[in-house]
Amino acid sequence: MATSKIKKGDTVRVIAGRSRDKEGKVTSVDVKNHKVVVEGVNLVTKHMKPSAANPDGGIREQEAAIDISNVMLVSDGKTTRVGFKIENGKKVRVAKKTGKTID
Repeated sequence: MATSKIKKGDTVRVIAGRSRDKEGKVTSVDVKNHKVVVEGVNLVTKHMKPSAANPDGGIREQEAAIDISNVMLVSDGKTTRVGFKIENGKKVRVAKKTGKTID
C-alpha cells in the first residue's frame, strides 16, 4: 500500500467544491476510499431520530467526508504539494514548495 500524503492532524486547504478556500485540521482519513474529514468543512445537516443518548432528536450539522484530491496540505501558511524523501533510512514527507520535512 502506498503511503498517504495527507495524514490525521494535518492542516489542509480545500481547493475545489462548495467549501473552497476553507482551512481546517484533518480529523480522519479513509485511505481505501480516498476520503478525508476536515474540521469545520463540508457541513451537512443530519436529521436525528430520538434515542436514549439524544431524547429530543432534531436536526444537527456535522462534517462530511470529501475526496482527498480536493484538499492540499498547508505548510508555513501556503499550500504545497507533498513529496517523499529517504532520511536516515526512514521515508519522510517533504513540502515541494519549501523543501522542508513535514514529519
